[in-house]
Amino acid sequence: MRFRNSRLRTKIAALLVSLTALWAFAAWVTLREGVNLLFVSTLDSVVAPSDPLLVELQQERRLTVTMLASGQRRPDLLAAQRARTDKERAIVVEKARSGSVRRAADDEMDQRLDAMVRLLGRLDGDRRSIDAGAFDRRHIIDAYSDTIESIFHMYDGTTTLDDKGFTSDLRAEIAVNRSWELLSQEDALVAGVLASGRITPVDQIDIAKAVGARRLNYERALVDLEGADRQAWDELNANKRLTTVSALEDMLLQRTKAQHPRMTAEQWRNATEPALAQMRKSIQDAGDRLVERATPIAAWVVIRLLLAGGLGLLAVIASIVVSITTARALVRQLERLRGAAWELAEQRLPGVVERLGHGEKVDVELEAPPLRFGTDEIGQVGRAFNAVQETAIRTAVEQAELRRGIRDVLLSLARRTQTLVHRQLTMLDAMERRRDIETKELEELFRLDHLATRMRRNAENLIVLSGALPARGWRNAVPMVDVVRAAVGEVEDYTRV
Repeated sequence: MRFRNSRLRTKIAALLVSLTALWAFAAWVTLREGVNLLFVSTLDSVVAPSDPLLVELQQERRLTVTMLASGQRRPDLLAAQRARTDKERAIVVEKARSGSVRRAADDEMDQRLDAMVRLLGRLDGDRRSIDAGAFDRRHIIDAYSDTIESIFHMYDGTTTLDDKGFTSDLRAEIAVNRSWELLSQEDALVAGVLASGRITPVDQIDIAKAVGARRLNYERALVDLEGADRQAWDELNANKRLTTVSALEDMLLQRTKAQHPRMTAEQWRNATEPALAQMRKSIQDAGDRLVERATPIAAWVVIRLLLAGGLGLLAVIASIVVSITTARALVRQLERLRGAAWELAEQRLPGVVERLGHGEKVDVELEAPPLRFGTDEIGQVGRAFNAVQETAIRTAVEQAELRRGIRDVLLSLARRTQTLVHRQLTMLDAMERRRDIETKELEELFRLDHLATRMRRNAENLIVLSGALPARGWRNAVPMVDVVRAAVGEVEDYTRV
């Protein structure tokens, strides 16, 4: 399409750009879900190995607290546990620093990963402080709990899927998982107190805080889990080992004057270890079911991506092709219509008028052939233009014929007048040549002859204006003196001349 059609081209281009923008928006909305799903699956490469790391950190925390409280140093046992923790820690740190995970993480998730890696790296310094005796039991529990909490904080960053129901269920699972961690914290705290052999008021306050936090979080998590995963909710409610732990907690919370606890460390361990294992199994099973539920969600996201991206792109391409071809056909028809209008205005109509002026016959149907523009709206405009050009040429022919008729009438009148004047001049010339005429009468005859001569000149002027030639003419040369005398004779005051 050439520049003179830029307005039409701009409108078509604007429509196509709007259509493409709508498709791009719809495709991006669907693509964002797919990208989000891809990012979450990529982040799962960090989440999956972090679960074994949680277990090892909990074991190391409990072992470190009990050894410090009991005063029994077993470096070989602690070193073996730390080695297992370091093995799992190295895997998680490597995954967290990988390029694929960093590309999948947003700014907030980057901060969560950096915080987790930083706290996991600080674990070595905490161990040296523990070995040097700089940490008491409370500081040890806080140090390990902060590191573990950074992992759970990273878990919270994975709840970004657009499916609201799935995201709510995932948050409920993470909340239950936190309850498991709170029970592990409580286990380490109580195990340290029991290993020391005495319970102080401060210890009793710490235990009360831990028990209250664990029970509150557990009850809230179960409320959210009931609608998310009924099976997991039933399994956790049916966990009798948690009931045993609750009974021992109540025993610890009872105020007594004795500074020695009512239970042994073995009793507490026999109650908490099965409870923690049962909770972990229920949580892992719930996580597996959640992954199974995510599969059809991911498949539907992929299907929508194919529909919105693939079929939508095909529709946009088809619309672009149809729009361009239609616009070109429309422009070609408009160009033909414009060319025909210019040809009529600049060539055919002036040519017809010129030929009519020369007296030629003009065929209207031949000079105004109908143009074919189809049956659409442009075709209707073309048919209207055909009627316009036929009317214009027909009107020009009729006007020329009218002018020709008027000219013929004027010419006929002029020639009749010319004939009468010639006859009158002949009669006057005969009268002037009589010998018996008097001088005064001859003078009057000359004056009548002069008036008749002037009338003849006017008649000849009318004949010339009518487009014809006067009948009077000479084949041979005329002497100049005769020309002068004839000219003088046609002047009103010829006597003066």
